[in-house]
Amino acid sequence: MTSGQPGTGNTPPTPTGADTESRPATTAAPGTPTQPARTSDPARTSDKAVTETTAGSPPDVSAGSGAAPSGDPEAAPATSGPASDTTRHGDTKAATEKDSAQGGSTTSASTAKDSGAAKDASATKDSTTTKDTSATKDSTTTKDTGAAKDSTATKGGDAGKGAKGDDADGPDKADGEAKPVGPERWEAFASAPEPRPSIFTRAGRAVGRFLIHEWTLATLAATALAVLMTWPTLRYPRYTLPQDYWDPSLQAWQMAWSGHILLADPARLWQSNTFFPELWSFAFSDTLLGYAPAGMLGSGPEDAILRYNIMFVLAHALATLGAYALARQLGAGRIGAAVAGVSYTYAPWLLAQAGHLHVLSNGGIPLALAMLARGHGWSLRHGYRPERRHDGWVYAGWLVAAWQLSLGFGIGLPFAYFLAGTVLVTAVLFFARRLRTRQAVPFGRRLFTADLLGGVLFAGIGLLMAFPFYKVTELHPYAERTIADISIFSPPASGFVTAPAESRIWGGLHEGARAALPWHPEMTLLPGFVLYALAAGGLFFSVWRLRQRLLLLVGVLVTMAFAMGTRFFDGTFTYVPLFEHLPGWSGLRTPGRLMLWTTLLLALLAAGAVTALTDRVRELTAQRIPSWPGPWLRMATLLPLLLVTVEGLNTTPHPVVPTQPAAMRSAEGPMLVLPSNQSLDQHVMLWSTSGFPDVVNGGSGFTPRQLDDVRRVSQSFPDQTSVDYLRTLGVRTVVLLRGQVAGTPWEITIDAPVESLGITRQEVGDAVVFRL
Repeated sequence: MTSGQPGTGNTPPTPTGADTESRPATTAAPGTPTQPARTSDPARTSDKAVTETTAGSPPDVSAGSGAAPSGDPEAAPATSGPASDTTRHGDTKAATEKDSAQGGSTTSASTAKDSGAAKDASATKDSTTTKDTSATKDSTTTKDTGAAKDSTATKGGDAGKGAKGDDADGPDKADGEAKPVGPERWEAFASAPEPRPSIFTRAGRAVGRFLIHEWTLATLAATALAVLMTWPTLRYPRYTLPQDYWDPSLQAWQMAWSGHILLADPARLWQSNTFFPELWSFAFSDTLLGYAPAGMLGSGPEDAILRYNIMFVLAHALATLGAYALARQLGAGRIGAAVAGVSYTYAPWLLAQAGHLHVLSNGGIPLALAMLARGHGWSLRHGYRPERRHDGWVYAGWLVAAWQLSLGFGIGLPFAYFLAGTVLVTAVLFFARRLRTRQAVPFGRRLFTADLLGGVLFAGIGLLMAFPFYKVTELHPYAERTIADISIFSPPASGFVTAPAESRIWGGLHEGARAALPWHPEMTLLPGFVLYALAAGGLFFSVWRLRQRLLLLVGVLVTMAFAMGTRFFDGTFTYVPLFEHLPGWSGLRTPGRLMLWTTLLLALLAAGAVTALTDRVRELTAQRIPSWPGPWLRMATLLPLLLVTVEGLNTTPHPVVPTQPAAMRSAEGPMLVLPSNQSLDQHVMLWSTSGFPDVVNGGSGFTPRQLDDVRRVSQSFPDQTSVDYLRTLGVRTVVLLRGQVAGTPWEITIDAPVESLGITRQEVGDAVVFRL
């Protein structure tokens, strides 16, 4: 039996020498005259013996008379020589045996017909030399009709031994007996079909693929890094706030209010419970409206603090993931993109903004840009590739951009103008290229529709958000900023190399430089010396083309000039034109926050350099023999990522938030809590999340004149003038906090009799409650 495969060496060797057996003559079919079998050509027999002895491979014997079956390319052409078995060395199929009768020799043969019937054939060969070199060979060939041919050759052997075939079917039948046709004879040797996996197996595999996907790992890594880099924010998340407890208290109230009112009475969204009885009071500062879904969970001050801390950590994670996605879409490698994400999120200058969640919530900017670039099939490294367009990503990009805008105009307004400028420049370049080449550049109606609808959605959200702020400036014209206000917060050039006090690496070393800055919380704008170095290296060694590197450098310098406000040639050619001509720009009082765009551009330059480094290391390790330095070289590419991470370490304090007075939980509104000032009123706003009663108190970017009047008149409370004035406003309860009256006029009047004023007084915990 010949069952070897090409090149596998699985063909069993043919016995040679004295152990070989002679082949007996076959039994002729009934009714057919028989003649002595003709011997094989002695020369061919000798050749076969030599081949078997030296190579150990099956003999190459030409077929006897009879043509090869149609469609069998392995069968040898028929010759006029003696009848013999046909087998090729290394053939992948068993050859079909043909029996021929020449010179009185008869052979019984059957061929599978188109009708699909199977016949048995037996052939015997006589040995013509003193060496017995025959071996039984079985071959089965299945034609297109599905019929099978069984061929059995018997071995002649010693009289005292039973003859045995080489196949797995056991002993051969006696001469003249036909072997019965059974099922496919090679079925036992075939590999079993792979079982169909169950639905649980398929679900498990899908989950496994999801868990090891790049974006799943990137999301988990960004979240874990955010928890570590902002620690101990989540150590006591219901009692402490990062940086301080003033602005974070205000922002915790903003999230709680938006979630509460959208469930209770959405029409009152912009008429908040603070600054009573002012209108549009929710628009007195950036609103963080995009976090309203989180505000729908929980109630009370402790839940508001917990919610704030969770969103504080997640904002860092989203910024890292967004910058990573943008760098990857533009063509950076994984390590380069990770450097971009970490350096963008944990730049030292952002540590001074730890108390401003609306500034830290900037991850939607790079994420939206990445989605829009992906949907349009564009990357910085590969250019425009129309075959990669996908309108779904375009819709997603515009939705994320609209969500980012809903978090506040302090960061969202420059982003909106950047998107508008990008759309305009892209359209001009698109049509200019079409006119120059005289060819229609592929874009597509679906992509155009996605951009149109997405842009309309983005603009609609912007207008809906802008309307309340327009009403506030109409009612309170003194709330608008002036160039003089901008000058107060405009940083000098030295701010770009000065770190805030919260930087663990540079904070102590830059203490003297900070003292020279007029308002250092908004003027310490160091993005990181490691980032500066990597970006500088990216100008000379990068995967970005030279023209792209120069454009990124121009972007860095331009955004730095804008971030200096009026300190760059008095802002005559930079900030002042924007302040005077762009709608809404006059509401941005801190130019230094434009450093966000400088940091993003520096991060992209750094990503190009690190990607070029990792690509070069990969090439070197692939060429080295042996490759043992390879792992060490690859680990060296992680050094830039490690350095930007270390430079982002912080010493941000996490003070304990003042506990809500018991009187705030039971007092009815409208109420006034005394003492009242910008800082303490932000605590009152947080405490009011228990039921959201109307309160006169409030803290924001500006103070309404009416609140100023209340604070001035109530200095003498309780007296007839203050009581009458508060009754005129609609105030029904005054809560005076004993723990805050030291050094104030109320330190003396808090226990004064009130019977003559027509009001009541009650001690509730550490507060005195007056009911007017």
